[in-house]
Amino acid sequence: MATVKVREKYRGLSRQQLLDKAYELGVKCDQNSQSCSQCTAATLHELLGFDDVIVKAASSSCGGQAGQAVGTCGALIGGTIVLDYFFGRPVEDISYTDIVKPPWEAMEVAKVLYDRYIKEYGTIICPHIQAQLFGRHYYFPDPEDMEKFEKAGGHEDKCPHVVGNAARWVMGILLDKGAVEL
Repeated sequence: MATVKVREKYRGLSRQQLLDKAYELGVKCDQNSQSCSQCTAATLHELLGFDDVIVKAASSSCGGQAGQAVGTCGALIGGTIVLDYFFGRPVEDISYTDIVKPPWEAMEVAKVLYDRYIKEYGTIICPHIQAQLFGRHYYFPDPEDMEKFEKAGGHEDKCPHVVGNAARWVMGILLDKGAVEL
């Protein structure tokens, strides 16, 4: 694993300032771009400058899986994709003919993020988190339900808060594990 530095314009921030910036940018990105998975990855990309393809790879993981609002929280998936960028098993360690080392390190690191979700929300499932935030679950493919979601603050404050938390937590994990230095 290579260690990366935060982008030049964010150098000089303290750890807490960097975590706060991750939260702030995550909130703003989701308010403007409305993709919890991609906005989590994009926020960390903004701060760290890793390969753009990581942000693109998080495209359809939003909204509880492909915008259906029925699966895993997209911000968790986007954050996990970024963690896997740093800690995932390299392709040369995957084999079709020999038994190789399993990707335990990546799974252990991703579990730290999972545990933060469980501590904060008691779940990783998008509709369950929605029920906590809104008092009910919205089904995004239904235009009327999506309109109700937006009127209830969907991309104004509620889901952006989840994205901000995920971005902050991932940045903290990357700092704690030595993948990022200030």
